[in-house]
Amino acid sequence: MMDELNDIRSGRRGFLRSSGYLLMGFTLMPGLGFTMQPDECYSPEQTLIADREAIDSWIRFDDTSILTVLTGKMELGQGIRTALMQMAAEELDIEMKQVRIIIADTGQTQDERYTAGSGSIEGSGNAIRNAAAEARKYLLTLAAKELGSNVNELSVQNGIVKSAKNQKTIAYKDLVKGKRLEAEVTGKADLKKPGDYKLVGKPIKRTDIQEIAVAKTHFIQDLRFPDMLHARVMRPPVYNAKLISLPTEQIQKSPGVLKIVINGSFVAVIASQEYESMKALGKMKELAKWESTRIAPLPGHLYADMIKNSSAGEIVEGDKSANSKVWENGITLEAEYKRPYQMHGSIGPSCAIGLWKDDQLTIWSHTQGVYPLRSTISDLVGLPLEKIRVIGMPGAGCYGHNGADDVGGDAALLALQMPGKPVRVQWMREDEHKWEPYGSAMVLKIKAALTADGKVTAWETDIWSDTHSSRPGGKAGHLIAGQHLEKPFAFEGGGFAGGTHRNSLPLYDFEFKNASVHSYKGPLRTSALRSLGAYGNIFALESFMDELAVKAGKDPVQFRLDHLNDDRAREVITTLVKKAGWDLKKEPGLGKGFAFAQYKNNASYFAVKAEIKLDRAAKTYRLVKLTGVIDAGQAINPDGIINQTSGGMIQAASWTMLEQVQYGANGVESSSWETYPIFRFEDVPHTEVFVIDRPELEPLGAGEAAQGPVSAAIANAIFDATGSRLRELPLTPDKIDWTKIS
Repeated sequence: MMDELNDIRSGRRGFLRSSGYLLMGFTLMPGLGFTMQPDECYSPEQTLIADREAIDSWIRFDDTSILTVLTGKMELGQGIRTALMQMAAEELDIEMKQVRIIIADTGQTQDERYTAGSGSIEGSGNAIRNAAAEARKYLLTLAAKELGSNVNELSVQNGIVKSAKNQKTIAYKDLVKGKRLEAEVTGKADLKKPGDYKLVGKPIKRTDIQEIAVAKTHFIQDLRFPDMLHARVMRPPVYNAKLISLPTEQIQKSPGVLKIVINGSFVAVIASQEYESMKALGKMKELAKWESTRIAPLPGHLYADMIKNSSAGEIVEGDKSANSKVWENGITLEAEYKRPYQMHGSIGPSCAIGLWKDDQLTIWSHTQGVYPLRSTISDLVGLPLEKIRVIGMPGAGCYGHNGADDVGGDAALLALQMPGKPVRVQWMREDEHKWEPYGSAMVLKIKAALTADGKVTAWETDIWSDTHSSRPGGKAGHLIAGQHLEKPFAFEGGGFAGGTHRNSLPLYDFEFKNASVHSYKGPLRTSALRSLGAYGNIFALESFMDELAVKAGKDPVQFRLDHLNDDRAREVITTLVKKAGWDLKKEPGLGKGFAFAQYKNNASYFAVKAEIKLDRAAKTYRLVKLTGVIDAGQAINPDGIINQTSGGMIQAASWTMLEQVQYGANGVESSSWETYPIFRFEDVPHTEVFVIDRPELEPLGAGEAAQGPVSAAIANAIFDATGSRLRELPLTPDKIDWTKIS
């Protein structure tokens, strides 16, 4: 039993909570995976500066002219490491080779909550850019005194300040001398004008891509410590199952097994070697007896149950007052769309390492929020915040709330059992598939009024959905382990509204429009999956816009333009037409579809054309090409935007064509890639992305812009080729009426 942990938990209310920060340094840079000595965790190189307004909270110079950028956001493969370094280097006129970055570490970086919502460049990037501009202003003031010049007589190149008055120079490093920049970010320092950019807007290559491509150690899954122990957690066979018995004598005698941990229904084995922990886990599964609860409703009844057993609808966006007159002119069309449960399907199963040493708990994790995870672990194990440090590491696949936080909780519990030893907890593929929080199933009903001349005058959307946000934010009940302990923590629910109705309100100019949400508590665990409810909402919205265009006898692209006054939206669409071509000519065996959205109606604009090819003999189809145009405002790194958009297009296509979680009364059945197929290399279509750069404008979040439009574009292409209007995801070939095809 977990006597040590229970002792800690029993007295956790007695701990005095401090508002201070744990000032520990750590030299492992994200992206430089290698074997470490545990003592390196406590060799301070950088420490957290609590004052968010201090320049040194975001950027720091050392005495060798190296600039360190600090961000509380995580690198999840989206390329923010490079983009944020570009922004800082640009404002300070230094070369990229002089810049490094520290990412998401409660001992070194500011609390920037979660890396989510495509907000890293807008949020953290803006803070870093302003800090760099303030640093430049401060350094030039120092340089003016040293060089006997006025500030307006100075210029900077590669970190060397030069006076036009006397041609004297001085390096940043000689001004800083390894000390702190004793100044604050006021927000009043002048930012560099776009016309003077040398780095921003350029496709600077990401060093981490090269490391991954040549199989260098990079991810949390690769991290190793000397004398590291290995743990496996035995999860229940189904939600809410309780452990009845587990004879441990035989398992304890297995080679390499150091400890069997049982606390309620939280069961784990700790061993000297990874394979030994895996063998012991297999024996545990054979011997364990559980009391299980059957899952309901089953998939065949899910959508009907969602409508029947959800809350009454609440208008959350748009026109709040009912107006029956808007439906009197023209005809009314209605349609219903469905999205199943879908998973992140992270290529690398979740992993974390915990170390309980010298009265301090350190967790290495690929969480999307190091500070929220720290506070949640504090609640889980009863340690005060200042005794816990969470260090962010890249993970092999994420884009939402997958199992990273849960395995971090596992590592915290098990590290406390083995003081002084790093404990690595690696989930198995089955764990990841069956226990990660899924993207919620959704039912969407849309009604619109269409005039005789093809104008939409009214629009209503009703959404039935479970939560899209149950991320840990301080309550241990949001972790699987917290719910399975002998004294379990209660899950206090997630937020329904925000993520559920994201992009449910059309950007189009309709006289009347609103969206209502019906909150549902479903049978499976759900939370944030890339773009949250926007994927399902845009699938429905843009599919229905196509249906309305057909009913009105209009070209679907022109139909959208006729309902748009937003100039940037119109330019994204017209640019796509120019780049990819568009006409209504039918080609046997081929189909094309179009879709558009502005992510969250306030982030990046994106339009996409999907092209499919039918195989009548096999009664299937293939997605052959996706062409996209994105306007993300100021493009910090166009190459990064293209990578993110192309990756988002491919991921969305996989969701749209293949993915749904299979489950039965006895648990989740999608436990492998065979039972939850995703795109293989041969399935990936050709992708082409064009970026509209607007250097004079603020950068917009780009990472999730493609998800929804791609789904609708594929559905619209299927209709174009087959005459079948598919309204239920995934868009599998068996849902097509092949008898309609001539």
